[in-house]
Amino acid sequence: MNFSGKHVLVLGLGESGLAMAQWLLRAGANLRVADTRELPDRLPALMALNGQVNFIAGEFTAELLTDIDLVAVSPGLSPSGELKEITAATAEKNIPIWGEIELFAQALAVLKEERDYQPKVIAITGTNGKTTVTSLVGLLCERAGLRTRIAGNISPAVLDVLREDLDKDSLPQVWVLELSSFQLHSCFSLQADVATVLNITQDHLDWHGSVSAYCADKARIFGEQTAQVLNRDDALVMAMAKPQASIVTFGLNEPEHIGDLGLLNEHGMGWLVTATPAEDAPVVTSRRKKKEAEEIPSITTRLMPTDALQIRGQHNAANALAALALCRGIGLAFAPLLHGLREYKGEPHRVELISTIAEVDYIDDSKGTNVGATVAALKGLGQQSDSPEKRILLIAGGEGKGQDFSPLVDAIERYAKKVFLIGKAKEEIRQILTAIQVECEDFADLESAVQAAANDARSGDIVLLSPACASLDMFRNYAHRAEVFASAVREVALARGEIC
Repeated sequence: MNFSGKHVLVLGLGESGLAMAQWLLRAGANLRVADTRELPDRLPALMALNGQVNFIAGEFTAELLTDIDLVAVSPGLSPSGELKEITAATAEKNIPIWGEIELFAQALAVLKEERDYQPKVIAITGTNGKTTVTSLVGLLCERAGLRTRIAGNISPAVLDVLREDLDKDSLPQVWVLELSSFQLHSCFSLQADVATVLNITQDHLDWHGSVSAYCADKARIFGEQTAQVLNRDDALVMAMAKPQASIVTFGLNEPEHIGDLGLLNEHGMGWLVTATPAEDAPVVTSRRKKKEAEEIPSITTRLMPTDALQIRGQHNAANALAALALCRGIGLAFAPLLHGLREYKGEPHRVELISTIAEVDYIDDSKGTNVGATVAALKGLGQQSDSPEKRILLIAGGEGKGQDFSPLVDAIERYAKKVFLIGKAKEEIRQILTAIQVECEDFADLESAVQAAANDARSGDIVLLSPACASLDMFRNYAHRAEVFASAVREVALARGEIC
């Protein structure tokens, strides 16, 4: 892309902001970079760049737009918050506001025209499971023999990867992009080959303002020609189906329509399965429109046992199904994909087994920063057991982010023996749990909650850290919260004469 002579305002100097600045300088732009912080961490890296860069610290005011042709906005900056004045002024002056993903989409369009570069693009969003599915899809594409790059919300920034690969003259065959609702809000022209919204639960409503606005931003992931992979267990996701799109669904039940994926429980054994044409059915392609596929009789074909997966819980079986559907959406054969599924060990802090002490599993789901993630963890782990007994001792609480905690009630009632509450939101969570018969106990810190849960746990139980909340009231970030949890678990092991 050529931005020679253009004056661009970059708002926010985080990872994405710096990536946009580097990309725009490479394209010849004159830059003005603004951040509300006086000394953002990446300021030295910005000032070390070769090019015309003007940095301004302070509130984002309309004065920043003087002589500006384009605004490049970092994800997470709220149009009704920090950007309120800028948003109104750009609308008045007819100045476009793009995010990093829009710059990437525009760059792909130029590369197609100039170099005939036409990679496959797989895009992934959803409230929960994005990182797991993105990492898994990347692994599966590599196992299928494709040169693959993973980027976006998962890090690294997609423009950093594109810039580096252009410099090396080694562009990938497949882009696997994890995209947040923040990133999608400022994206308008991305044309992924196949994309998914994994699920929708309440999150970031303080930013988006409503569930409908949140869903609308998530749905931006689907371009005009994008094949859709949809979660048929989620009504909000299924409402995003486009009439003329190629659609494949995944879910926790047995699939009925050609190409769909699901789960089958047969004689106590779980299987990943897909619906394939019956022997006397006409030939069908994966790109056949949904209505046509529904009319063809199907049979259930077993792909692999769920026990062969190294990732735990039914929600992770659903993640595996979504990854398979996305890879099939770019025409990859099942064989290498199924081999890859067996290899994948999961992501840190996402329903990750830390240790087993005295036949009690200690599981870190610190990345469970919203209600939907915790519900998924409870269901996923609870449904693994054939026993009617409740096995999960849940540690929850933190910074509530204005969420509605009521969806926790059913999952806790069904699967949790006891709830150990920490953080700012503990009173709010306790209040919604008065509707059911579950014991709750408050703790001043995570370490004491872990110790109490360990004392209450019996053989076969699970101590699960899945906070349903952000971490910043007590920790630096969710990874720090996970470190404290792991350290507390080690103390439990040492007290019992074990090493973990």
